[in-house]
Amino acid sequence: MRSILFVCLGNICRSPLADGIANRYARELGLDIYIDSAGTSDWHKGEAPCEHSIKIAKQNGVDISGLRSRPICPQDLKEFELIIAMDRQNRSDLLSYGFENVKLLGDFGGLGGADVPDPFYFKGFSGFEKVYEMIDRGVRDILRSS
Repeated sequence: MRSILFVCLGNICRSPLADGIANRYARELGLDIYIDSAGTSDWHKGEAPCEHSIKIAKQNGVDISGLRSRPICPQDLKEFELIIAMDRQNRSDLLSYGFENVKLLGDFGGLGGADVPDPFYFKGFSGFEKVYEMIDRGVRDILRSS
């Protein structure tokens, strides 16, 4: 596998975490994979990841503070071999836009096909810890199988 795109709704919580986690593990494993993230919407275009995502990533040795939100674009159809959606709605949206080879992150890491919930709507920080753990498990499994 040469390229992976992680996708959530706004590209400020879940997909930047997956991007950062995957890039860290790819470096550690010596994998030459292009990894990026995007959102199915452009609501947060150009914004940094949300404060809680930056915080939980930093607590786990991952720096995502330099990432900026971007919406998916037609070029992504050509550029990425594997598209990983954070939940079923993201997957459905991607398929309706013509993307192929779209998988759910929850199909990896023993997560039983679960949606990775959008922590943007959680109250407080505790939901971000659970989301980080889910993403970490799924990403490790994806990269191990590449």
